[in-house]
Amino acid sequence: MGVSGKRVLITCAGQYMGPAIRQLFEAEGAQVVASENPLLDQEGVTAVMAEAGAVDILIANFAEPPRSAAVDQIQDDDWRVLFDTLVHPLMRIVRAVTPQMKEREAGKIVAVTSAAPLRGIPYNTAYCSARGAQNAFMRAVGLELARFNIQANAIAQNYVKNNTYYPETLFQNEKFLQNVRQLVPARRVAEGSETAELALFLASDRCSHLVGQIIPMAGGWVTST
Repeated sequence: MGVSGKRVLITCAGQYMGPAIRQLFEAEGAQVVASENPLLDQEGVTAVMAEAGAVDILIANFAEPPRSAAVDQIQDDDWRVLFDTLVHPLMRIVRAVTPQMKEREAGKIVAVTSAAPLRGIPYNTAYCSARGAQNAFMRAVGLELARFNIQANAIAQNYVKNNTYYPETLFQNEKFLQNVRQLVPARRVAEGSETAELALFLASDRCSHLVGQIIPMAGGWVTST
């Protein structure tokens, strides 16, 4: 798939879709730098970039569980945490890797975001807003960097196993499974390996004409309205 020998930086590698993506990329021969730094400030970014060196592929994977509340009950701290852990770190790490990719006129940026803002989830306005900001950022980044032969895209997922939001016990819960059958046209939850395979394609040499796309990975949930 064209990632063998490439230097791949995965952020928050032990959370969300980091483990599944890391496993596949390492199996494909990539040189993976698996960072656990949440990049909450510029000092964290500087430290990660010093470790990573030349980055051919950035997998921008950031995790923070939803903080559910009615819109009139949203707490400032909850709103702030979601943007501080999801939106600002994404900007910082993309800002950091862009100069070297521009200089080489080559690079791949894949953000793992969420399908939540593409459809909307009541009582999760703050989460949808933060993930929506990520998606908007990646769309603009993709368009801006395309002229430098840098392909930047996002995987907007929902109803995917093997991530830190969904405990394994949830998939034995009949109420949850019934909800899936009603809301998800595919009538199932995807395996984490499916997100990893899509990330692999987007990061590979075979993907050169896809830029600024927010790709729903949600079994049809986004379009089933």
